[in-house]
Amino acid sequence: MAPEDRRAALIAATIPLLREYGAAVSTRQIAEAAGVAEGTIFGVFPDKASLVRAALMSAFDPRHALDALAAIPASAGLRARLCEAVTILRTRMSANANLLSVPNGPKEPIADDAEFREHMLDNRRRIQVALAELMGPDRDRLRRSPDDAAQLLLMLIAVSVHRGFGAGADFADMEDEEIVSVLLDGLLVRPSPIPDPESPC
Repeated sequence: MAPEDRRAALIAATIPLLREYGAAVSTRQIAEAAGVAEGTIFGVFPDKASLVRAALMSAFDPRHALDALAAIPASAGLRARLCEAVTILRTRMSANANLLSVPNGPKEPIADDAEFREHMLDNRRRIQVALAELMGPDRDRLRRSPDDAAQLLLMLIAVSVHRGFGAGADFADMEDEEIVSVLLDGLLVRPSPIPDPESPC
């Protein structure tokens, strides 16, 4: 197996183990999951921390999410498009939520590793741009710019996944449709709602 293939196999094996065990995962567990000898790891990575960092970079790579967002049909209504986008991004955030607490994970590299910090910020920017493009055809219906609306939507999604963002409040029970409704309709209850012809979610 070529070095790059070994590297990719080790990273792919490490991500689910980090989600399950955090930094307590051992190089032996990683090697077994990858189907290689433990010494193989240190032929590709200088140490376990380097492998964990590479695995985290891969786990937070937004390419799959961006491809999924780009595949949402432009012919769907704004509300339906956003509901599909929320489903995609909540699934991604939920899968990676516990990685934020991995020692030597994002919290520390963001403070000490300029490349990691820029990587994470660039990921967010790319997703925000994709969301703004998704709203672009309906910009005339929005009170704020598509970019502002995309940022607000990302904040709502994050609050529904990461409890710490809600300062004790639990928004995990919000449905995807409700998140989109809070963005587009606000929080006021409408006593006589008019059926939405766009058929959200």
